[in-house]
Amino acid sequence: MTDTPPRFGMVAGEASGDLLAGLLLAGLRERWPELQACGIGGPRMAAQGFEAWWPHDKLSIFGYVDALLNIRELLSIRKQLGNRLIALPPEQRPAAFIGIDAPDFNFGLEQRLREAGIKTVHFVCPSIWAWRAERVEKIKRSADHVLCLFPFEPEILRKHGIAASYVGHPLADAIPLHPPKAESRASLGLAHSDTVVALLPGSRRSEIRYIAEPFLRAAVLMQQQRPELRFIMPMAPGLRALIEPLVARVAPGLNLSLLDGRSHEALAACDITLVASGTATLEAALFKRPMVIAYRMHWLNWWRMKGRNYQPWVGLPNVLAREFLVPELIQDACTPEALAKEGLAWLADENRYFHAQARFEQQHQMLRCNTAQKASHAIAQVIGRA
Repeated sequence: MTDTPPRFGMVAGEASGDLLAGLLLAGLRERWPELQACGIGGPRMAAQGFEAWWPHDKLSIFGYVDALLNIRELLSIRKQLGNRLIALPPEQRPAAFIGIDAPDFNFGLEQRLREAGIKTVHFVCPSIWAWRAERVEKIKRSADHVLCLFPFEPEILRKHGIAASYVGHPLADAIPLHPPKAESRASLGLAHSDTVVALLPGSRRSEIRYIAEPFLRAAVLMQQQRPELRFIMPMAPGLRALIEPLVARVAPGLNLSLLDGRSHEALAACDITLVASGTATLEAALFKRPMVIAYRMHWLNWWRMKGRNYQPWVGLPNVLAREFLVPELIQDACTPEALAKEGLAWLADENRYFHAQARFEQQHQMLRCNTAQKASHAIAQVIGRA
């Protein structure tokens, strides 16, 4: 019945997916305060009343190597989740399944659920405009509707017969146009006069393995040239046991504070950041923080991905700018020396620094359009409750 609060199945993998899904659920609750949602998710979703049948970190993998190592468990979870949703009695079946990113996991699940008569929505259009254009056929088979973060994406999908809506980016709504730098510094024990560098090597274990060490070694080099620098590193839940021994081994004398979570406070408080490619680069741009984007991965993953991109940029701020607004150091280029050089360059060039901040503000304004409201309206149309 249309007056009954809807039930949604949802899957979000990793910290970034949990963040997006938590913001989406908040918007859906404004429309349907008593809605129910279940599936795979993390703490931000749980804060919105989400019932997690599996934790989101089960999907926190990257690349072909990690996927192959975990393929049996991933396929088993996906099958069990699909079985459980399909087996629900009609009155308890989800009005729609919403897959949050994680396309390699979600598309197969969405196709199965769609074939079983459950409406499917995919939130975050895969970067078919950047690489792996063959995914468009998977999207067509899997999703009744795609919610797009960037304004150029719906037209690309519509050309392939896929219904899509531009909803903006929920982070652009959640992050203030003018970040609370002074308040964040006070809460982190940093002085107003400190020059602060945030190290954000990622939230996956593989990212800590491949990216955290060059970031820490770069910080040591930066501190040798500028001893007054302060460094902060937010850590995703469960990663302290990996990071603390690494810091002790490669950067024992570094003026570094390790933070449990608090990545947004770190970005608000810092002057610049070294950041792993991914959602965190957009977060850094929304906080108006000049950055050095970097990424390293297992050589086999790199071999599989190399040459399959359709444009020269990897980081989202550069994709939106359509130019190398900030430096990118990928794979072999991601060395401590190069990271330190590019990081210090931001601190040495005030005009370049402020120009980047002005461009970031333009991007923020473009993406700030009440995503939760737009997304919930699109979902309401999909399930016939507009």
